[in-house]
Amino acid sequence: MTRTEPAGLPLGDDFHLYDTTLRDGAQREGISYSVADKLAVARLLDELGVGFIEGGWPGALPKDTEFFARAADGELILKHAALVAFGSTRKAGTTAAEDAQVRALLDSRAPVVTLVAKSDRRHIERALRVDVDEACAMVADTVSFLVGEGRRVFLDAEHFFDGYAFDPDTALRVLEAGFTAGADVVVLCDTNGGQLPLGIAETVREVAARTGFRLGIHCQDDTSCAVANSIAAVQAGATHVQCTANGYGERAGNADLFAVTGNLVAKLGMDVLPTGGAAELTRVSHALAEIANIAPDTHQAYVGSSAFAHKAGLHASAIKVDPLLYNHIDPSSVGNDMRVLVTEMAGRASLELKGRELGVDLAGRPEAVTSVVAKVKELEAEGWSFEAADASLELLLRGEVDGPAEPPFTLESYRVVLDHRGDGEVISEATVKVHVAGERVIATAEGNGPVHALDAALRKALSPSLSWLDSVELSDYKVRILPSHPGSDAVTRVLLKSSDGDQEWTTVGVHGSIVEASWLALCDALVHKSMRG
Repeated sequence: MTRTEPAGLPLGDDFHLYDTTLRDGAQREGISYSVADKLAVARLLDELGVGFIEGGWPGALPKDTEFFARAADGELILKHAALVAFGSTRKAGTTAAEDAQVRALLDSRAPVVTLVAKSDRRHIERALRVDVDEACAMVADTVSFLVGEGRRVFLDAEHFFDGYAFDPDTALRVLEAGFTAGADVVVLCDTNGGQLPLGIAETVREVAARTGFRLGIHCQDDTSCAVANSIAAVQAGATHVQCTANGYGERAGNADLFAVTGNLVAKLGMDVLPTGGAAELTRVSHALAEIANIAPDTHQAYVGSSAFAHKAGLHASAIKVDPLLYNHIDPSSVGNDMRVLVTEMAGRASLELKGRELGVDLAGRPEAVTSVVAKVKELEAEGWSFEAADASLELLLRGEVDGPAEPPFTLESYRVVLDHRGDGEVISEATVKVHVAGERVIATAEGNGPVHALDAALRKALSPSLSWLDSVELSDYKVRILPSHPGSDAVTRVLLKSSDGDQEWTTVGVHGSIVEASWLALCDALVHKSMRG
């Protein structure tokens, strides 16, 4: 059997960072992990340095049973974390040794077991349909049985805060039944997610004073307070905190592992991760989002791409003097980066900082800065947006400093037609006439839409002359129809993300025609690649 406590972590067993992404997080609408996904998630969490990874409910779900079997057979080698199986206490009227669900927990070969038990008298009597004495016996019997079998046991006291407010004596009896039977930690669960930080802290302090038990905290996010509630509980004495990656979970979700960890490390000075672990927060967050097939939350605390992005010119002026004047921590400490967004709100400081970020030196070039600021404001008034199109902005900046970039080709004309065939199939055909490498080239290609056909025709014309073109792919394409002003036509804005396998860059095009807007973004993408070599 593998270890029952975290390894190689600065705080060791004194503080538990406990992840339940694979069980509670998997209850989020839209998430469905395969067994291979679950193994990949567990490896990433272990790389980060969490102390405990709850893998699921063996015996209740076939995928979870398979996950534990494959993990125990050597497919999951954990460096830092201990693997946890989740399950319920025995049923009423039987014994833990005879209960099939409890036996499944043993069969999982997980060294740690977390048991869920109801601690609200209303749930005990109405949902379980037993009295408090039997509920406590179910807890004590199951905990003592598993401990006797060599398992480390944590007890999740479900609905604890609501139950404690309704009948504190019953809630405490359930904790006592688990702790005296051998549970290492009793976890106070805000199952309905309705608590607020001051109330959480008050209850945790009171329970700690009345019991002396080691306490944990598990918070749902129904009031958007799960992270704050978790931190408040830790400050009040909890030494075990349960979270999920990116806050995944049922309903509004759970406490976000990355925000909780960021606060513990950066704000409370707690070394809950191995050396260098905090700098991996952003990478692991995004990798786990990819496995879940959910786009990363750009505005997520600490790890979101906008977490350290600044748009207002006033902010940029201060950041130019000292980045920490408007950043609450150094972004690199959590593996993130500061970004300056250039929009119509931008001032001179924003442009200078953005130029520095893009490798364009605007120091001592006040006339260039003035010109670009004016041009950006003018273009954004027409519908252009550069805050997500760094490549187009870089071309604009370099054009002011070094002169316009030399394009790899020049356009003579293009034409796109739509062919609706008798069988209902719709095909787009594009013809481009360009001058490249001193030659006039004409190429025609078909596509499943006008932009696809135009891209295919341009590639066909340019590939013989541009050796790097085959490495460039369109990785994302976004279109937005901008509202028109009275008396004017609507315009289309296209954002085009390109990749060459090593780098990604985004360009923008704006026009009344979606095809022309796409062409402008496509041309910028190729000019940027050519400029970058």
